Amino acid sequence: MSEPWAPSYLSLHARGELRRRVEEAYRRLAACDICPRRCGVDRTRGELGFCRAGLEPEIGSWNAHHWEEPPISGTGGSGTVFFSHCTGRCLFCQNYPISQLGVGQRFTTARLAEVMLELQGRGCHNINLVTPTHYVPQFLAALDLAAEQGLRIPIVYNSSGFETVETLRLLEDVVDIYLPDAKYADDAIALRLSGFPRYVETNRAALLEIYRQVGAELALDEAGIARRGLIIRHLVLPEGLSGTAEVLPWLANALSPRVRVSLMSQYFPAHRAVGDPVLGHRINEDEYLAALEAFDAAGLEDGWRQEWE
Repeated sequence: MSEPWAPSYLSLHARGELRRRVEEAYRRLAACDICPRRCGVDRTRGELGFCRAGLEPEIGSWNAHHWEEPPISGTGGSGTVFFSHCTGRCLFCQNYPISQLGVGQRFTTARLAEVMLELQGRGCHNINLVTPTHYVPQFLAALDLAAEQGLRIPIVYNSSGFETVETLRLLEDVVDIYLPDAKYADDAIALRLSGFPRYVETNRAALLEIYRQVGAELALDEAGIARRGLIIRHLVLPEGLSGTAEVLPWLANALSPRVRVSLMSQYFPAHRAVGDPVLGHRINEDEYLAALEAFDAAGLEDGWRQEWE
């Protein structure tokens, strides 16, 4: 009989490597370079950088979520943990009260560990960290505690794709399933719409590192639930602002045609996009059909496409 599957973070925890990474990550908070902005503030002394995140993690909500991609949500739901604050400033952010206004509760890492265990106890298939980049050290500390107390389900890292390779390397064999965005193909648009500097270069370097860690395949269990791998999300924006026809071929050529891409039509104007002459309306059918054609033209072999409504 084959050995039962277990997330790789358990091995890191058992041999003390996870604790070593916690210590390294916290050292980096003293002149914070956790995200590509590299603000250099001392978060251990209460200084705040661009993201406005302090030393302790803040969480907007946590729950079983049933509307992710099918291998993530399954039947029991994905155990989502929505972190407050963000490294971006998307004009159209649908979660802006949490990401931009900082709505949430301050947690200890011990309480974050308890939340992860509670979600596991409710039958969630995984722990889904939503916008976690600026709290990587705190998450690692909480995971070390949770692993000691019986956490045994995969970790999903659900992010904007605006990451440093150095921070991602702290997550190697910690994160089982990466769920990053590939938002843009144009730096000027990324800066104007989301406040991300040098997004394209930074995002592509991050995706290459993620691909190195987990490859293009998505490993599933007998019930079709993801255990390890990569899903890349791409949200189609009005008037071609997301650069779909450039993003998708890059994914197929630089990573693999087998990489799973989730093509999303769900854009709607929220936050500061309401009333904007371009962002103030949903995409139209022709724009989404063009995105579907770009998916096929790129030679991508698998993924998900939202239905046109």
